[in-house]
Amino acid sequence: MRFFKRGRIGTGDGLEAPELTRAPRRLRLLVIDEDPTARAVLGRRLSHRDYDVALAENGLVAMNLLAGRPMDLILIDMGMTLLSGIATLQKIRAGGLAAQACFVTIGGRGDRHCAVEALAAGADDHVIKPFDLDLLDARLRHVRARAETMAALARHNADLDARIARRAVELGETRVALREMQVDRARLVSSIQALHDEIERLNAQS
Repeated sequence: MRFFKRGRIGTGDGLEAPELTRAPRRLRLLVIDEDPTARAVLGRRLSHRDYDVALAENGLVAMNLLAGRPMDLILIDMGMTLLSGIATLQKIRAGGLAAQACFVTIGGRGDRHCAVEALAAGADDHVIKPFDLDLLDARLRHVRARAETMAALARHNADLDARIARRAVELGETRVALREMQVDRARLVSSIQALHDEIERLNAQS
C-alpha cells in the first residue's frame, strides 16, 4: 500500500494560503493493480494532476484501506489474479466500503467481453490499455462530475419531497381548521336565528 499526496501550497512563511486563494479539493483516487510498475507510474503521474493517490496491490488490500479511508474514484485493473477485478468491484460495493466512489476499470485492447462484464457489474466507465493519460484524466473527472451532479439532483429532489410533505400536512391542518370554523359558524347562525325567533315571539305576545 502506498500513497502519493502533494502538500498544500503555503504563503512562503510556513502559513497556509488564505481561504480565498486555495485551489479546489484534490480528488481522492485509489489504484488497484497487481503490477507494481503500473501502480507506481499511475500513482506518480496522477498525483501531478491534482489527485491524492493511494495504491493497493490487490483487492484484499484495497478493501482494508477503504474501511477507514474514503475515496472519490477507484481505478481497478481487470487482469488481477489473486482477486479478479470484477470480484474486487463486487465485494467493495456489497460491503458498502465506497458508497460515494466512482469505479473505473482497466482492460486490454480488443477484450470487449471484459468491458461489458465490468459495466454490467457496476463500473461507471471502462478504459483500455495502453491509454493516453490526458484522456484517462478527462474521463475520471467526467465520471466524478457526473456523479456529483446526480447526487446534487437527488438531494434537491429529496428536499422538494420533504417540502411537499410539509405543505401537505399544513394543508390538511388548514382544511381541518376550516371545517371546524364552518361548524362553529353554523352553530352561531343557528343560535342567532333562535334568539331572533324568541324576540319575535316575545314581541308578538306583548
